[in-house]
Amino acid sequence: MKTMRIDRRSFLKVSALGGGGALIGLYVKPASAQFGPQVAPVPSNYIKIAADGTVTLMAKNPEVGQGVKTMLPMLIAEELDADWKKLKVEQTDFDDTKYAGQIAGGSTATPINWTPMRQVGAAGRAMLITAAAGTWNVPETECSTDSGKVYHRASRRSLGYGELASKLVSIQPPALDTLKLKDPKDYKIIGHTQTGRDTHDIVTAKPIFAIDMTRPGMLYACFEKCGVFGGKVASANLDEIKKMPGVRDAFVIARPVITETILPGDPGLENGIAIVADTWWQAQSARKKLEVTWDEGPRVNQSSAGFAQRAVELSQQPPHATMRSDGDVEGALKGAAKLVEASYSYPLIAHAPLEPQNCTAEYKDGKCEIWTNSQIPGGGRRLAAEALGIQQTDVTVHMVHGGGGFGRRLTNDYVVEAAYISKKVGAPVKLVWSREDDMAHDYYRPGGFQFLKAGLDSSGKIVAWRNHFVSYGDGQGDKIRFASAAAMGPTEFPQRFIPNYVLDASVMPLGIRTGSLRAPSSNAIAFVIQSFIDELAHAAGKDPVQFRLDLLNAGTPLAPAPSSGRGGRGGFGPPGMNADRMKGVLELVADKSGWAKRNLPKGTAMGVAFHFSHLGYFAEVAEVNVDPASKVKVNKVWVAADIGSQIINPGFAENLTHGAVIDGMSELMDQEITLDKGRVVQTNFHQHKLVRLTQAPPEIEIHWLKSDNPPTGLGEPALPPILPAIANAIFVASGKRVRSLPLSKSGFSWA
Repeated sequence: MKTMRIDRRSFLKVSALGGGGALIGLYVKPASAQFGPQVAPVPSNYIKIAADGTVTLMAKNPEVGQGVKTMLPMLIAEELDADWKKLKVEQTDFDDTKYAGQIAGGSTATPINWTPMRQVGAAGRAMLITAAAGTWNVPETECSTDSGKVYHRASRRSLGYGELASKLVSIQPPALDTLKLKDPKDYKIIGHTQTGRDTHDIVTAKPIFAIDMTRPGMLYACFEKCGVFGGKVASANLDEIKKMPGVRDAFVIARPVITETILPGDPGLENGIAIVADTWWQAQSARKKLEVTWDEGPRVNQSSAGFAQRAVELSQQPPHATMRSDGDVEGALKGAAKLVEASYSYPLIAHAPLEPQNCTAEYKDGKCEIWTNSQIPGGGRRLAAEALGIQQTDVTVHMVHGGGGFGRRLTNDYVVEAAYISKKVGAPVKLVWSREDDMAHDYYRPGGFQFLKAGLDSSGKIVAWRNHFVSYGDGQGDKIRFASAAAMGPTEFPQRFIPNYVLDASVMPLGIRTGSLRAPSSNAIAFVIQSFIDELAHAAGKDPVQFRLDLLNAGTPLAPAPSSGRGGRGGFGPPGMNADRMKGVLELVADKSGWAKRNLPKGTAMGVAFHFSHLGYFAEVAEVNVDPASKVKVNKVWVAADIGSQIINPGFAENLTHGAVIDGMSELMDQEITLDKGRVVQTNFHQHKLVRLTQAPPEIEIHWLKSDNPPTGLGEPALPPILPAIANAIFVASGKRVRSLPLSKSGFSWA
């Protein structure tokens, strides 16, 4: 077995948030620069107890709709034995002297914080018991806690946490690794649905989002950038713009031209024109009168059509690199009883969160305050400090609720823009991007092309698999580099389950920003791999579920991880995908959906798929109807998942899974970003559509398969299987195998 050896730094550059991990996210600087020092948790930084008994728990991670502002305090409250209905939750600022891992990405909040946050709560409870035992002069072993009180049952005495608060200052916190945590059977908060801490404010339209932020004396800004990445302002009618109603200033921001073939993951401040006014409407109205001549640079020549043509050319040439080679693929293909070949492709996609990019900044006296919905606030602080010419310690970042992110807010261009403009005009500034800005200047999910060939033996077993993966990047051999989130790792399924396996790769330069979209890479790779496996099942005359079970049974023991230390795009690295756990969810979803046991009407069929990513095991079945006009209706979806031993907040877990399924449907049918003359063609949701309420499945049935493994996240791993599950059902229902996304390009649409 040979695998491509990519040094750790290079792999982190390109892997983005494909599987998450201790080093998570889009590589820009070493982890310490992005996320701050990895400080150990101290109970007093997370738990505040007032004399009146009010318990306030600090939520340290950015909240962008994934429920982490509720989930992390749940872990603390459970072990603290606080009364969940009475306690308060506060969002912290970014503070790398107190908190580690203040990020939102990679479905990492659960696996990273599951143990530390419970230990914080347990430490607080131990300190309260120490205080109470000292007050009563009794052994600590005779004391217990429940719902905000310490009890000495033998003497029928109790003290509220507020009554003990003043004594905690003199008590040394215990070493976290010495604490005994609760038996799960005793959980009162974990494992029980808890309403989101911000839910009431959201549904009653309270101004809690970043876009709602206001400051005294605040001005509003918009920022015009060239549609071609790296374009510079040659000339503009700024004198005319400055005379328009409400406009306070309009000026060019000139930055060094980025010439690298692989664009920086988060380049920060770019070239453009800022317009600052008394209201955002005035700024945006003035912007519409801009007359700009752009020096567009060499990237003006790129187009989606050109990339597709070049991908086909590369597929017919020797690969730039071989990422993995097991066995004798060519020999096995020659001896195969049946050969199956297929070419798959998927496009660039925009994140397009409902809340467009925005940030409020106030620069004053050499210091800057920032209010942002960034998913990596530490990165925003660093970029702002660099642009302002000040120290990071002079930048305060307030984390504000974000209206979705899906990976877009892992990058902080809008943060540094707001900070720079505030310094330039000498006033607090709220920068708000328009929807058109958001669509034109995203860090797009990279497109890709996969050219596959597989061989089946006479019994229908896969004996050989070759994939020529064509993506974006540069270099050859061990010098190959991929654009951000554009890679496919050497341990991606079905490697290890097919004895003769080759993953080749070729790359072409891309002059547009790319980044991590919910379940990065997996959201496209699953469609390709699980659709092609389905093709092989039908070619072999096998039931698609049984064919997958047979394939999972054929796996070899887990091999050592490649030198990169990562387990491909599917997880943190060792140990990689566990076949038994995947078989468990596949068998469960087949059982719950009545797979192969139901008589469906003509034009209606079921499709199945599974995928491992972000440590989560998900298998999904979709029942789909396709009418003669290629109108598609998803009647029902079944989801089976193994994300470890505990579902922390069941209601939120279901919410995230429902959202993942519907989000994946949007990607499948209608979402595509295309380039022409270096510019993005799509401008708004009418060209990059979301699934509407009437198009969503009437029912999404979820089943959790609990296993003896630490809990993991699920916001991302629930998404990838739905794309191939629906596509596979469409094939059975209509006889049409679609290999290029979105489906709308092949004449399909939602019913």
